[in-house]
Amino acid sequence: MGNDDLQRLVQRRLLELASSTQAASRRAQWAVAPETIAHIAAGRHSGMVSERLAAALARALDVPENRVRRVAGLPLVEDPGADICTGPHLRVVRDDGRLA
Repeated sequence: MGNDDLQRLVQRRLLELASSTQAASRRAQWAVAPETIAHIAAGRHSGMVSERLAAALARALDVPENRVRRVAGLPLVEDPGADICTGPHLRVVRDDGRLA
């Protein structure tokens, strides 16, 4: 996996979040500059992704850190939340408007 995978991840998450690089940087508490996020999204980031950048980028994109680490070719870290099964919490509503 290489820079193309990281580029696609950044592009897709910015689109999914309807977010600017500025807002993404703010989500990461400015640990990664908006310009860096823009460079990665444009495919102009040629350097290796450090562990620190991977963690900050994960916060900026609102994804688990291991998702960024995987596409960046970094070793995965222990994630206690990875085994938590989540799903949509839906309620069935009958035609008469009552909950089933």
